[in-house]
Amino acid sequence: MKLRVFVMPKPGVLDPQGKAIGHALGNLGFSGVGEVRAGKVIELEVSETDPAAARAAGEEMARKLLANTVIESFRVEVA
Repeated sequence: MKLRVFVMPKPGVLDPQGKAIGHALGNLGFSGVGEVRAGKVIELEVSETDPAAARAAGEEMARKLLANTVIESFRVEVA
């Protein structure tokens, strides 16, 4: 079973990578782009066959390693 873990900076946390992307888009002529936030997507293949147990395992992995829960939020999708 596949899991996708989406990790994003929490609201109010500075996001220099997002700022740089937004600035570069403006320089490339893309107008009308508001705030840009940059995060990451982590895809995992797990042996678990129960979707609820797979999601719980993904959430535990995110809390322990994949996300810095002080400054990042995450969500887990079972694919």
